[in-house]
Amino acid sequence: MSDLFVALPSVTSHGCVLFAKNADRPPSEVQEVIYCPPGDHDPGSKVKCTFVEVDQASHTHGVILSKAAWSWGAEMGANDQGVTGGTAAVWTALCHPGDHEEKLLGTDLVRLALERAGTAREAVDIVTSLLTKHGQGGACCEDPSYGQWTYHSSFLLADRTEAWLVETTGTLWVAKKIADGVCAVSSTLSIGTDYDLSSPGLKEAAESHGHWKAENGDVDFAKAFNATFEGLSLSEKQQPANRLQCGRALLQSKAKAGKITVSDMFDILRDKDSGINFSGELLTVGSQVSAVQPPGSKVPDIHWFTATPVPDLSVFKPFIFCKNPDIGKATISPSFSTEIKARSGSQTCADRRHLLYRMHEQGRELMESGSPQGKKLRDIMASLEKQCVKDIIDFLECFDESLMEEVPELFKDITDSEVKFYK
Repeated sequence: MSDLFVALPSVTSHGCVLFAKNADRPPSEVQEVIYCPPGDHDPGSKVKCTFVEVDQASHTHGVILSKAAWSWGAEMGANDQGVTGGTAAVWTALCHPGDHEEKLLGTDLVRLALERAGTAREAVDIVTSLLTKHGQGGACCEDPSYGQWTYHSSFLLADRTEAWLVETTGTLWVAKKIADGVCAVSSTLSIGTDYDLSSPGLKEAAESHGHWKAENGDVDFAKAFNATFEGLSLSEKQQPANRLQCGRALLQSKAKAGKITVSDMFDILRDKDSGINFSGELLTVGSQVSAVQPPGSKVPDIHWFTATPVPDLSVFKPFIFCKNPDIGKATISPSFSTEIKARSGSQTCADRRHLLYRMHEQGRELMESGSPQGKKLRDIMASLEKQCVKDIIDFLECFDESLMEEVPELFKDITDSEVKFYK
């Protein structure tokens, strides 16, 4: 389950593209934030994803990722080319027990796209070609109490000028270009017949699966393939259709009130009344907001991550791509001598809590207590983020190339400050 948002230059401050995502996952899951530098790779080399190997690209871009610590793939992230993206779980008419077979996960496809794509359109081609070749499948979480949880995926991919929504069922897919305004995505198929691209033979495949009739014309993807997942206890407001409607309304409201800002995106991800800030059987375990600058701008992109659950009790911390960035170790989960992976039939709950997660866990308990101490800590965290946003605005408004010398440890410094306040 996830909610994703994009606002394009006509409705944002400074003409940037704003991307935002909440990852709603089992409460036991730890989201880590990692940085992977760009790299060149030998011809014929392979890359090991969560379950399977695929051909490696000759070059991979630098990426900043928010990912489940047990998985190779990423819930969301960005690359040094100005491409951002994330995935949402969807339940479709083609979901079936065969999905337990280990293939690529939706999160693997996000990471592969970010490592390889120079534009959102290229990311669409990477996701869909790999999906067609390798399929999607395998256990989608590590916590054994969720059983062999599997689902299909949708993707929101954005760059400096546009965004693309990709929705899938099995190896079938459609893609829609978002060239203006805003777009909200939740854990439900939403593309009807208004797609710009589709998998070859989509209509014939839909007919052969018994989900579309030739006389109905072009395939309405959402109508043909949407399904309801009964394996989670969701309130009415947590239902994907409601969150999608509320997300659209929140974005449109922000746009009508003025140009949408990074802080507006923080507010949307923190909204509880809509169910977007998720709690219950699932929890918002990590959040991202990215501001991608217009083409030709000398001002750097800014990517904000929490690396902790519950966005209204978390601090968004900025990352800027630069020469040799150092994000520190506080958001990186511990490794194991014998790495435990979620495998079909052998899921486990290893303690993957990184330092920031553990310190935030203690702080969150205090903040949720309603005590004077908890209120004080909550105010401190809000002030830390507010000051950080102000500093970034000032940095961008008076930007000059020499200022890039100050940013390699930016994310690390804010994270270290957050840890100290929890202590």
